[in-house]
Amino acid sequence: MDNRMIHFYFLALLSSPCCLAPVQRGQTATLPCWLTPSQSAEDMEVRWYQGSDEFDTPVLLYQARAFHYSSQKASYAGRVSFGLKEETSGGLKAGDVSLKLENVTIEDVGKYICYVSSSDDYDSASISLSVTETGRSPLLSAVMKDDNKVNMSCQSDGWHPKPELSWSDSKKALISSNVSFSKNSAGFYSVHSWVLVSSSSEVSCSVGLFNEAPKEARMRQENSPPLQEGSSAGWVAFGLLLVAVLAALGALYFLYFRKKANKSKSGNDATDGAEITSNPEENEPLLSTTTWQPAALLEASKNYENVQLVDTGNELIKMKNPSDDMKDSLLRDNINAKFPDGDRVTCLTAVRGSPGFSSGRHYWEVSLQSANVDLKTSWWIGVTDKHKIPHDESFPPTTKNGFWFLSSCPKQEDTLHFSTEPETFIYVQSKPKTVGVYLDFDNRNLSFYNVEEKCLIGSLAAKFTGEVFPLFNPGKGDQGTMKILQRPAQDQSNNTEPVAKLQKAEKDQSDMTENPEEEI
Repeated sequence: MDNRMIHFYFLALLSSPCCLAPVQRGQTATLPCWLTPSQSAEDMEVRWYQGSDEFDTPVLLYQARAFHYSSQKASYAGRVSFGLKEETSGGLKAGDVSLKLENVTIEDVGKYICYVSSSDDYDSASISLSVTETGRSPLLSAVMKDDNKVNMSCQSDGWHPKPELSWSDSKKALISSNVSFSKNSAGFYSVHSWVLVSSSSEVSCSVGLFNEAPKEARMRQENSPPLQEGSSAGWVAFGLLLVAVLAALGALYFLYFRKKANKSKSGNDATDGAEITSNPEENEPLLSTTTWQPAALLEASKNYENVQLVDTGNELIKMKNPSDDMKDSLLRDNINAKFPDGDRVTCLTAVRGSPGFSSGRHYWEVSLQSANVDLKTSWWIGVTDKHKIPHDESFPPTTKNGFWFLSSCPKQEDTLHFSTEPETFIYVQSKPKTVGVYLDFDNRNLSFYNVEEKCLIGSLAAKFTGEVFPLFNPGKGDQGTMKILQRPAQDQSNNTEPVAKLQKAEKDQSDMTENPEEEI
């Protein structure tokens, strides 16, 4: 073209137009291309195609004042059109032949050719499109070893391109030479790394893409004096999927352990820094290290069980099981009772559910949201192997003693607690309104879900030796009621969506929360 050429520029606020153009998967990308000096391209042929060998299968073809789709590459159908290189652009009439690509996918990554021709001449320019996908928050797991060290593992999935992973403690960065990547059939990367650290340390694992705020998970361990003479340290593992912050906000969720039952040892010096181990799971974990999948809650809910409360005549609590005029089971503390354990939440207010389970997979849901009152702040939800719960305020309800549960921390609104030894605490952005409990008996795994957010809160690994029963504790000191949600029988074996019908049976719920002294 005489005195005419095509300029190609990528809108990424970068100094070089040849640089990659990171676009988030699912967003719209505009690949600018225009004629200089400005002139109409309405009567020209404009062809966008990928690579040097796909000229005949264009992404977009404009010819004779019309779009032609017969030879278009199938994966771009319905997603491409002319765009504007800037808001003030005059479009095709001003020589702006930019490509607008909607719902960008990983498969769209690559080199694009902008080709413009007229009856007199032709020219072309190229640019490479880079597509990013932010993966899931890191899943941390840990195994307590006998030498006062902890094998730490960090895994995160669903990234594109390969993410960067880094370890650090409260003082410095930890250098790990053991970082591995894998890529699935959809083109997304997973990253996995291990490190060996002191048992008395705070460790952080961050995963992210270049020039983006990383997603982070933290674990803190504190060795406290043993509770009693001769107590032994259990094996500890931590496996928790956190919801992380996007962009510049950084990580929102942090987690830490607090060890309260570690046997005192002499002659074992804490190790500063970090060492690498190629086998971080040589001991059996207490908390599950199974990677959470997005469809896990959906699959779990297909095993729904209608759990009811076992009434033992405990005067410290009030309960109602389903009846003709009430769908769900309700449980709360008796505000008129005198509690021997004071403000503490102990086994005195715990109750087991029915039926019990000795094999298979089972799922149930517990609502913590009551009509006209604040979200419940005191509760336990889990399972126990006790046919009769000890009516003893001094009994320690831990995994070692047959109690596997998730509970609230009434004085710490952003914290939840697992009944492990040592204790495990996790920070959350918002507490769940409905908790889904998934018992996989045969695989010895108990998982807890935030039903509204459709995300995993955490999983416990356990050695069930016999029948286990659903466990509930309404705690004390708040007006909220626990509701054990029931489903119609026909929905239990073929369920396709988690139940969170919190508005149903509100009248019964309101009666119980507003006038608890009138119950049972």
